[in-house]
Amino acid sequence: MSRVLVGVKRVIDYAVKIRVKPDNSGVVTDGVKHSMNPFCEIAVEEAVRLKEKKFISEVVAVSCGPAQATETIRTALAMGCDRGIHVEVSGKDYESLGPLQVSKIFAALAKKEEASLVILGKQAIDDDCNQTGQMTAALLDWPQGTFASEVEITGDKVKVVREIDGGLETIKINMPAVLTADLRLNTPRYATLPNIMKAKKKKIANVKPADLGVDIVSRACRGTEWDTVGSLYEQWRSRSEHGALVF
Repeated sequence: MSRVLVGVKRVIDYAVKIRVKPDNSGVVTDGVKHSMNPFCEIAVEEAVRLKEKKFISEVVAVSCGPAQATETIRTALAMGCDRGIHVEVSGKDYESLGPLQVSKIFAALAKKEEASLVILGKQAIDDDCNQTGQMTAALLDWPQGTFASEVEITGDKVKVVREIDGGLETIKINMPAVLTADLRLNTPRYATLPNIMKAKKKKIANVKPADLGVDIVSRACRGTEWDTVGSLYEQWRSRSEHGALVF
């Protein structure tokens, strides 16, 4: 039996009308309703269904962010996840947290938890990056099944029906693997009141990126400005040649 890590990101609720900050530095988040990223809900539902079918033994919900991220984890626990891991990132570190840093965290957790699958939403509705799943697979050197609209496990292999520009593509990959959930993979269940109450008793571990050996600060170009793309490229090449280019 195997363990699944499923990502649950806290985002501004899809029904909220977004307001830009007066200084154009971002969007207003204070006092704004937040909820689980819809694609993450689909990922949670698929992980829970795999457990119900006895393909996996445990579903672990993971969220990176400030203290409020535990609310999102509790929602995942109420949907059927067994326990949660809150990777605490706050302040300016959270504001600059990108897909690569999150990918490093998930890769480290996948190794620590000895996970057989990592299931993520294909993208988040706040940044629309669609990068975390792919980079997590690359860091782990695991096969990936992205944009999944159907998942079927047979032994240590996963059949994934993918949504691509030309229609559907079916692939078979070995576990351990990384999957990302597309819109038509399933319809997430609602958390019932009894399960919401049960979720309050489930454990949520609190860790920091440093506890996982992950440095979430990007040193590639922070605090530096370039006049042209050419000067940026030359600076990056110079740093790379001297082993100083760190993402």
